[in-house]
Amino acid sequence: MTTTTLAALVPLLPFIGALAVLAAGRTAPGFVRPLAILPTLTAAVLAVLVAVRQGGGRAVDAATQLTPTGSVPIDLALHLDGFAVLVAVLVTVVATCVQLYSTAYLRDDARYPSYAALVSLFTSAMLLVVYSGDLMVLLVGWEVMGICSYFLVGHYWETPEARAASLKAFLVTKLGDVPFLIGLFALAADTGSFRITKVLAAVGNGGLDHPTLIALLLLAGVAGKSAQFPLHTWLPDAMAGPTPVSALIHAATMVAAGIYVVARLLPVFAASGAALVVLAAMAAVTMVGSGLAALAQDDIKRVLAYSTIGQLGYMSGALAVGDRGAAVFHLISHGAFKAVLFLAAGVVIHAAGTNSLAVMARTGGLARRVPDAYWTMTVALLALAAVPPFAGFFSKEAVLVAAEHTALGDRTVAPAAAGWTILVAGLLAAVLTAAYAVRLWLLAFRGRGAEAPDHGRQPLAMTSVLWILTVPTIGFGLTAGLLGDWFDGHALTPSLTTAVLSTGVTLVGGLVTYGAWRHTTALAARTPIGAVTAHPGAEPALVEAEAMRSHTAVYGTIAGAPDPADPGRLLLGPLHRHAATGFHLDALYSALFVRPVQGAARIVRFLDRAVVDTYVNGTGAVTRLLGTAVRRAQTGNVQTYVSALLAGSLVLAIAAVVFANVNAGS
Repeated sequence: MTTTTLAALVPLLPFIGALAVLAAGRTAPGFVRPLAILPTLTAAVLAVLVAVRQGGGRAVDAATQLTPTGSVPIDLALHLDGFAVLVAVLVTVVATCVQLYSTAYLRDDARYPSYAALVSLFTSAMLLVVYSGDLMVLLVGWEVMGICSYFLVGHYWETPEARAASLKAFLVTKLGDVPFLIGLFALAADTGSFRITKVLAAVGNGGLDHPTLIALLLLAGVAGKSAQFPLHTWLPDAMAGPTPVSALIHAATMVAAGIYVVARLLPVFAASGAALVVLAAMAAVTMVGSGLAALAQDDIKRVLAYSTIGQLGYMSGALAVGDRGAAVFHLISHGAFKAVLFLAAGVVIHAAGTNSLAVMARTGGLARRVPDAYWTMTVALLALAAVPPFAGFFSKEAVLVAAEHTALGDRTVAPAAAGWTILVAGLLAAVLTAAYAVRLWLLAFRGRGAEAPDHGRQPLAMTSVLWILTVPTIGFGLTAGLLGDWFDGHALTPSLTTAVLSTGVTLVGGLVTYGAWRHTTALAARTPIGAVTAHPGAEPALVEAEAMRSHTAVYGTIAGAPDPADPGRLLLGPLHRHAATGFHLDALYSALFVRPVQGAARIVRFLDRAVVDTYVNGTGAVTRLLGTAVRRAQTGNVQTYVSALLAGSLVLAIAAVVFANVNAGS
């Protein structure tokens, strides 16, 4: 088979798998799990083969016109460059691991067939975004992911948290998708094509008439999909979905799509220095703000959610300084270790019976009970904190090196202000990342107190994928020097200055957090706190669902009174209560947008019921009264009818005489 044929099969196989799972869900439930895993696994093998054949060399393009549009044509096109083939490998590998993990995690879930089908469709949509060479076809995958996320985040629809989170995720991402769609149309109007290669060629020839406007419109969609400030608020709430869904969304799909699209269309953004400065400011606020928020969260999954937002900020920062190689390098590296973190968190939640770090801090023996999750999560947290020699160190260094070169004027793609902004924010975010990573590890695995009830041994399907994904978490960064051809042909090696600075601030952040934890450990035993635990024999998904249903009560206990066991409270001080709520952005949006819309809806409702309905009901009432009067006049008595006829004739005659005399006198 040709490379393009193999590439076409990569997104097609998960789509066929989704249809097959839906068909087998009722008729042959025993085939659901194989049909969920095998198509995605085959797609992963083919994606690796496509990457090897492409080899980081010249991009492979193929296209066929779908249908004549009469204006700008829309083509079913493939564009396989180094970025596309590597990201496709990441997506398929993570999706395969998630499907395998889910077979045990949702073993007794009656809705597993629809869940597995949606995960396969989600994977197919992301692969369509990755391989597509036409912006309109890319948009199809972009929107399908939004729909799938709505259903997957709301999987536990019985809980109000899941219903609210799924609706919020859908609405916030759609809020960004509207200007994104307008930006795509404006880009096609300026360049005369939706084909990515033709668009970039037109941009290179100066054929873009409105670069700043188009770039800002596209950035709105990226901010929504990739959870960047100010449209990032949906991502922490999306933790109401099952843990495997969180791993898929945060590691390889959905949030990675926005970053990938900007990387694909980077020359469009580079044509406007103002747009790059806006992107840099957005990335800086995202990095620092999410780091502070992560340091104040109690729910282990919300810590990881804010961590994802911060790491996406690093990727946006690399794009803001014009280095898409560093951005995609960090995207792939982050995808590996973040998948490990979320899937290991699912094992930890099952073992502890709660999402609460404060409860885990008062639970002993957790590391001993879940050794696979303990060791793999430790490695992934080291990668997240950018500790050498793990993958996160090399990919984060690539971002900081790109910012350094831009700030010092060695690169002129972006303004120097963008470089300084990303460099300073990136170093500050490195301190915060190390702090919340160490805090999570200490509270989860170094708790002191009675052991929580034993929830049983974790299935092999859940623990094996942790080790599979740990391999690239450890080794991917070491291959950076060998993958230069896939990343625009330049080596992504750290510089001495940024390596020393970032490693130094990482150590400072980690050591300060450890010291704060030592200081607060003695106080922890004096503050009793209730634990949320599930039945020892419960399935992992049921444990999480129960913890989520009890989450409000747990959060209220922790947030209602200061928790001296949490080093985050000591480090943040008065800022803690603001950071715990995400700096009140949800409350701000509620005041600025939700309440006015609800108020306007109440006014419209009043007008509809009190005014419009009154007129409509009044018309009906008058008609009904007239009908009643006419009906009563129909007595069936002929004498009555003749008398009425004669009386009417007499009245008409008198009226005619009177009007005739009046007219004659005048």
